[in-house]
Amino acid sequence: MIKKYLQKIYLALIFIILYAPIVTLIVLSFNQSKTRAKWGGFTLKWYRELLKNEQIMSAFYTTLIIAFVSAAVATVIGTAAAIAIQSMKQKWKTLYMGLTNIPMMNAEIVMGVSLMLLFIAFHMTLGFGTILIAHITFNIPYVILSVAPKLKQTNRYTYEAALDLGASPLKAFFKVVFPDIVPGVLSGFMLAFTMSLDDFVITHFTKGPGIDTLSTKIYTEVRKGIKPEIYALSTIMFVTVLVLLLLINYSPKETEEVNVKKKVRRPSRVKNIVIRRVIPAAICILFIGGGFYYAEKSDMLNKEKVVVYNWGEYIDPEVLTMFEKETGIDVVYEEFETNEILYPKVSSGAIAYDVVCPSDYMIQRMIENDLLTEINFDNIPNIKNIGQQYMDQSRQFDPENKYSVPYCWGTVGILYNKTMVDEPVDSWSILWDPKYKDNILMQDSVRDAFGVTLKYLGYSLNSTDLDELNEAKNLLIEQKPLVQAYVIDQVRDKMIGNEAALGVIYSGEAIYTQKENPNLEYVIPKEGSNIWIDSWVIPKNAEHKENAEKFINFLCRPDIALMNFEYITYSTPNETARALIEDDDIRNSEIAFPDLSQYDNLETFQYLGTEADQVYGDLWNKVKSS
Repeated sequence: MIKKYLQKIYLALIFIILYAPIVTLIVLSFNQSKTRAKWGGFTLKWYRELLKNEQIMSAFYTTLIIAFVSAAVATVIGTAAAIAIQSMKQKWKTLYMGLTNIPMMNAEIVMGVSLMLLFIAFHMTLGFGTILIAHITFNIPYVILSVAPKLKQTNRYTYEAALDLGASPLKAFFKVVFPDIVPGVLSGFMLAFTMSLDDFVITHFTKGPGIDTLSTKIYTEVRKGIKPEIYALSTIMFVTVLVLLLLINYSPKETEEVNVKKKVRRPSRVKNIVIRRVIPAAICILFIGGGFYYAEKSDMLNKEKVVVYNWGEYIDPEVLTMFEKETGIDVVYEEFETNEILYPKVSSGAIAYDVVCPSDYMIQRMIENDLLTEINFDNIPNIKNIGQQYMDQSRQFDPENKYSVPYCWGTVGILYNKTMVDEPVDSWSILWDPKYKDNILMQDSVRDAFGVTLKYLGYSLNSTDLDELNEAKNLLIEQKPLVQAYVIDQVRDKMIGNEAALGVIYSGEAIYTQKENPNLEYVIPKEGSNIWIDSWVIPKNAEHKENAEKFINFLCRPDIALMNFEYITYSTPNETARALIEDDDIRNSEIAFPDLSQYDNLETFQYLGTEADQVYGDLWNKVKSS
């Protein structure tokens, strides 16, 4: 008796663990309050908001189409492959079945990255087509796995008898073999459809900008903060799948006729067809039709757009919204962390970005490799707001000012905490002081790390002299035990949180950190440093060049440039915008707008060539691995 109760309790715990999160999600989808910690009353508001959300409904439409088409194509190819394998000799059959099982055994990330590299190698633009091909490839082994067991149960001699009776091979197949394997084919289709519907990893690596499935869209939204509409969407998906499963597996109970002899009354054939075929098909048609409706309503298929590739947190999100409202052009926005991540994505041509924001030396490299198109400045009248000194400085990497428009600029220096550093800071040498062990933050960037070290040694930060570079490498290796971490954006948060005493940082980040922590001070070391400019450029394979120029012109508008400056705190080259800054301390800040005439040892990074890049990369790897 006690054993039975324990079994029931155990079973109940399993169901609670499995379904408690889903029940919580369903409850939250009806919660009037946006916060999960407070019940604001029952509402259907989030379901209405979901139906109005064009981006989510477009992702929903894309997901269904990709899942259905990829499953259908994979079912045809997989069934044909299973038949071919079944006709082989045993040793070849074993070999090919083993090969088809490998993709299922492999981690999805391996397949996702492999397919991405394959598409890039064939110069295919990542987008809807590459996702579809990837899903078909991914699903075929599952179809083969479902069809193969049914083929083993078929009688080969029946097929041969049909041929002897005059049937063509195709007719014999559909009349004799196909009816026997239909359950396996349908199972393979459903399995492929489900796998495609649920996939995230492969889609993530093979999709292009502006193309989202539900999985990638939900992932993006969750990174920004979970919206109640996502609860509603997840609830609808769960309930739909549950209903479909119940209908497909529905089997009416057998009933007895009250007679002398016991007879089984078969359920109505019409009722069976309605429950197990018509209703599931109607649900699928409803969802697919709804997807087409919302795609057409939101004009997501042919809407004007501009694809932007920018640094993380390098633009005020409200600016993107304003641009969309004023121009009717949809902004597809993606972010990168370093110039070295940006370059291969643009150079591969796999993704057609319309406007990109690289740094000075990377712009020079892209120009030399014929990756950029000339800007039509007739479409950018707001270029007049950019200070002439910044246009002149841009000539170091864009000699004729034909390819770039300055966006932000600044310097690289040392940010230090006055409560943790009790001595004057005016030299890069303090980054090698043993008393600050585990309290030093270095930039996780090959050019920035070597630039700091080369300037400390008295060399040019664009040095290609192997002896000088090796000397810098040895100094970085000597410094490594003192370094708490090699970081990029994280230096800002760590310094604000008093987690380190010293950090190499960009001047724009220093302005922000001082607002959050008044104990922080920024200095340009006496040995000199890097002065940089990030500019907007248009790749040669851009598909919406005019929209890109409209976007750049919009960003050069004084009020917009001011919004971006106040949001990201990096110095703006827009002199009209600078004049609009109300705070005198900020407008005249020596960090944001230093008097460059006081410095004669500031350098701009230059592109040093592929061979020099390889040398820098190899030396940096030795530093990181030491």
